[in-house]
Amino acid sequence: MIGEPRRPLVGITLDSEEPGGWSRYPWYAIRQNYLSAVAAAGGLPVALPHDPALAEEWLDRLDALVVTGGAFDIDPSIYGEADTHETVTLKAGRTTAELSLLRGALARNLPVLGICGGEQLLAVALGGTLIQHIPDSIPDALAHEQKTRHDEPGHSVAVTPDSLLARITGTAEMTVNTSHHQAVRTAGPGVIVNAIAPDGVIEGIEDPRYRFCLGVQWHPEFHTDPGDARIFTALIEACR
Repeated sequence: MIGEPRRPLVGITLDSEEPGGWSRYPWYAIRQNYLSAVAAAGGLPVALPHDPALAEEWLDRLDALVVTGGAFDIDPSIYGEADTHETVTLKAGRTTAELSLLRGALARNLPVLGICGGEQLLAVALGGTLIQHIPDSIPDALAHEQKTRHDEPGHSVAVTPDSLLARITGTAEMTVNTSHHQAVRTAGPGVIVNAIAPDGVIEGIEDPRYRFCLGVQWHPEFHTDPGDARIFTALIEACR
């Protein structure tokens, strides 16, 4: 309406599936709450197909980028590992497209939010590495793939004091859902670890060199913790 501020256009990456299940043809998918969380925070969500050749044109129009999660992993060769754990599942086309969007967004200093697998891809794009399978790397690890509903908390995380995440959420601890078998092993140069699970697993990262560059291992679109909605609000505010 006239007089109301323009909603920032927020690109949200899609998941992809091969023929079968919902359609006999290749298809995209996304949970509704990714988009509704952005809209509720004041953004105008738009879904992004997997076409690296269009990344720059998308980024010319976008005000922010959200890289979503999914039931797949990043190719270990991208972060310099020669071996691939037997549990790793790849979606090469999706990863290539998301990396094109993510690197382009960072080069333009657009606000970026990485969620779950999107946080892991953000870590890799910033020079970090990943744990390929938590149970094989972390002694006495928590169950990071919770069996309960994802709108219920799985465990707590300690929020790093004075971090962007701490300023956004206004808390030193959050209760989050958890749905991952991989995690950030090392953050890239200059990247801050902003959240840690009780077993020491890295649950969030941020890069202060950018105006808004945040990744969280959980799914804040479910609004499990009061701080989750504040993450989306902060993303939209960073666009203005």
